[in-house]
Amino acid sequence: MVSQENSIIGFVGTGVMGNSMAKNLLAKGYGVFVYNRTKMKAEELLSLGAKWADTPKEVAEKANIIITIVGYPSDVEEVYLGENGILSHAKEGSYTIDMTTSTPSLAKKLFEEGKKHGIYVVDAPVSGGDIGAREGKLSIMVGGESAAFQALAPVFEVLGTNIVYQGEAGAGQHTKMCNQIAIASNMVGVCEAIVYAEKAGLDPDTVLKSISTGAAGSFSLSNLAPRMIKGDFEPGFYIKHFIKDMRIALEEAKLMGMDAPGLQLAENLYSRLSRLGEDESGTQALYKYYQQYSSSAI
Repeated sequence: MVSQENSIIGFVGTGVMGNSMAKNLLAKGYGVFVYNRTKMKAEELLSLGAKWADTPKEVAEKANIIITIVGYPSDVEEVYLGENGILSHAKEGSYTIDMTTSTPSLAKKLFEEGKKHGIYVVDAPVSGGDIGAREGKLSIMVGGESAAFQALAPVFEVLGTNIVYQGEAGAGQHTKMCNQIAIASNMVGVCEAIVYAEKAGLDPDTVLKSISTGAAGSFSLSNLAPRMIKGDFEPGFYIKHFIKDMRIALEEAKLMGMDAPGLQLAENLYSRLSRLGEDESGTQALYKYYQQYSSSAI
């Protein structure tokens, strides 16, 4: 098991979730080097004691545990396998944790490439959004070697409360696809329930008091429906990233010969919002489809 005293953490990707995750590591006394394509987004972390790195290569050279949470599989590939990438420059015996939602096939590729360099590669996508990241209560789904998972337990415990080892490399990403599939159809139902309540002349906040703790209860109903009602569409998780996740899940389902009509519907609705310029909004902005866009030619 890695100890805090001997651990320097490199953190690549300080966006909506990564910023809070790195902040929690700093608060627990870890030394943290950060890299982000836009340095300005790391300024808060630097003011709290994090050190800046100019490239993923420099992060890899400074740290013995490297965490990445970036946007797309192409970003993951560049960060790990590019000219200034992590796997060519990390020290032998280092641990890498990719917490991006990416493809299972890429997770397996990185795992195999890491083995060539004597580096432990773990795929550990997360769920819980900005709230879970801020409060250190993320759900973390881990794939890779069991020994690496056990060694990294102290780090995972700073970031999340529901930490489950799912199996070999890629298993974490497959589990995250299950998570996103469940959320996708649920978000459609949450939006339709709130709009129905409003059209029926009910107070949607009062409706939530009844339905959010019953059989219909879900994270989205408890945490995102109130944001919809308030007109708060700031991202806890970007629509553009959710579309990416749904498309990965649809492709994986296709490869397994599985039909996923609920997921296909959700992807279609969110893609319409994307075409209307809502990529940077939070996933709760699906509510806008019913309130503003549903009669539009989109």
